[in-house]
Amino acid sequence: MGVETPTGTCSSEHSLVKSKTLLQKMIWEFGSGCFLSGKDQDKDKSEHNKAWLLAESGGGCGGGGGGAELISSNVDPQSVHSSFRFSLCSQVELDSLSASNSSSSSASSSATVLMVNLEDGFTESRSKELKWRRIESLERSISPVAHTLVRFSYAEILSATRNFSKGRVLGRGALSCVFRGTFGFLRTTVAIKRLDKEDKESSKAFCRELMIASSLQNPNIVPLVGFCIDAEEGLFLVYKYVSGGSLERDFKKYLFAERKRGAKGGPSLPWSVRYKVAIGIAEAISYLHNGTEKCVVHRDIKPSNILLSSKKTPKVCDFGLATWTTAPSIPFLCKTVKGTFGYLAPEYFQHGKVSDKTDVYAFGVVLLELLSGRKPNEAKRGPGEENLVVWAKPLLQQGATERLIDPRLKFTRKNSNKISRMVQAAAACINSDESLRPAIDDVITILRQDPDFSDNKIPSFPSRGCIVDCCPQLQQTRGEMKDHLALAMVGVSDVEDDDHLHCR
Repeated sequence: MGVETPTGTCSSEHSLVKSKTLLQKMIWEFGSGCFLSGKDQDKDKSEHNKAWLLAESGGGCGGGGGGAELISSNVDPQSVHSSFRFSLCSQVELDSLSASNSSSSSASSSATVLMVNLEDGFTESRSKELKWRRIESLERSISPVAHTLVRFSYAEILSATRNFSKGRVLGRGALSCVFRGTFGFLRTTVAIKRLDKEDKESSKAFCRELMIASSLQNPNIVPLVGFCIDAEEGLFLVYKYVSGGSLERDFKKYLFAERKRGAKGGPSLPWSVRYKVAIGIAEAISYLHNGTEKCVVHRDIKPSNILLSSKKTPKVCDFGLATWTTAPSIPFLCKTVKGTFGYLAPEYFQHGKVSDKTDVYAFGVVLLELLSGRKPNEAKRGPGEENLVVWAKPLLQQGATERLIDPRLKFTRKNSNKISRMVQAAAACINSDESLRPAIDDVITILRQDPDFSDNKIPSFPSRGCIVDCCPQLQQTRGEMKDHLALAMVGVSDVEDDDHLHCR
């Protein structure tokens, strides 16, 4: 065994340092080139984008698929540090190369192959670039109305919600969570909606809701105050806080809870409040359909999206599913059905057909809740009574309104006429045929009639007066509603998926 001279050692070390420097430079240049060339590519597939850099000692490149031709065993190991060749191959080619190497023990035993996985750095850089591009696109989209709103920083949002404290949660949606927050020296209370930053559709949903909500100004609509856009932490919408809570909370407190416990004569939601709430919701929907430049379809009218002021004035909120239409009563088709089981109009549920009549149907269900004290879907009820609409329609057709009304409601000469009008409006709203369903302004006309007002002045539609035929295709509708009910009763949670029917 020979002894290497100091000169040879120095030369070898110098060669090694030089080779390492060259290798680092080539890897850097290759990584940069890979990143820059990837800017114009939109697809980022996992295996195809996994790049491996092979450093071979000596020998030429193998033919064809980017594989490396390994050095033979008679090459001086010191030459490994002074001669490198590089080639790029995919994971599949790398696996193929490993298999061929293993079949030749003599070649594999003396091979020196450097493999550098460039995927992680590339993917991370690409992801950041795409994220910034989405933010820039979002900024351009909301620029026409952004100046009309307050722009909050993420630090302000964090402080206002006390780091998104669980005690500040007001409600949760499929892709959002709403927190109570306080801003400024006066500690102004607001409701802060945080969108799921991991969802790919959050930017579109944020933009749509901001554009629609910022255009609405009505006493029965919760006003949008401002927003926050943070590239790392996500998107936020800031609404005015309504102190009275939601109509759903009152339902649970006054209607559903006592019935569940079987209590008799317990506290009930006063009739005056129920009627006031019904009128206020109808006026809010009328404003959405007819009071703005473009008709707005809410698509998610339900008690949890109706807030009550301290004076029990209803205010519609949550425009996460809202959409614009060219005009009322001009339907369009949407790719995905989103909303809440029990409030979905048949034509929307089955065919994705959306119009202002979609909101009218949902309002009819809310009217039935106000009248009966029942939930839209209750699995524990007897056969045929699980779904509020399926249960109510035969009673409306038969004119058996006394069986429909919450028994805790006291009939007086003063309120009996209004209750009758409310029943009539509900029957008209839940008509299965949207073409026979009244517009919301006609519903308001029914609700507001005085006792001495002539029925001749009421708009004509199938369910006027004492219901004669509120459901022309009753048998067909029962079958449709059973399908609705079957889906609603399988424990579908309040989740939202852009590609599937869901319950929010």
